[in-house]
Amino acid sequence: MSIEFLKHVIEQYGYLALFIGTFLEGETILLLAGFAAHSPQFGLDLRLVILAAFAGSLAGDQTAFFIGRHYGRKLVARSEKWRDRAERVHRMLSKYHEILILSFRFFYGLRNLTPFVLGTAEITIRKFFLLNALGALIWAVVFALTGYAFGSLLENVLTRVIDNVHNAELLVLGLAAVLVAALWLVKRLRRR
Repeated sequence: MSIEFLKHVIEQYGYLALFIGTFLEGETILLLAGFAAHSPQFGLDLRLVILAAFAGSLAGDQTAFFIGRHYGRKLVARSEKWRDRAERVHRMLSKYHEILILSFRFFYGLRNLTPFVLGTAEITIRKFFLLNALGALIWAVVFALTGYAFGSLLENVLTRVIDNVHNAELLVLGLAAVLVAALWLVKRLRRR
């Protein structure tokens, strides 16, 4: 999926696209939505960006958890690749229990599989929901604000570049004027 496609989706469908994108995966579309919230041309409100991302992430992870709860053991047993990954998540869970549930969405490669595998573990639904909700909120705020800050930074950089281009144009124009004047003067002196 290209960045241009995601920009188009955000422009056309806004918060719904963000909800669906964060339900399925999320970091890239949330960063772009945070960036878009900074830009007046998109008309996105940063608070609603955070809310849509929080809701999408929470709903996606809860869905994966419940699928894991009901079908996970059967699905994991069918695939050696999934068994290896599930064992890795279970090892991490035994070491970092609450921290893993709070932070898995921040680690690439863990975000999509972990809530599914956690559904196969002996974690209460209530505990997962509370820790997942807190983790989703932290994640939505951090990534949305990062995109927003990047938008601010990029805007400042572009403003400086444009200002510098304007200054460079003036410098080039001034140098060209001096060069033309010097050539004219040299030609004039040669005629004499």
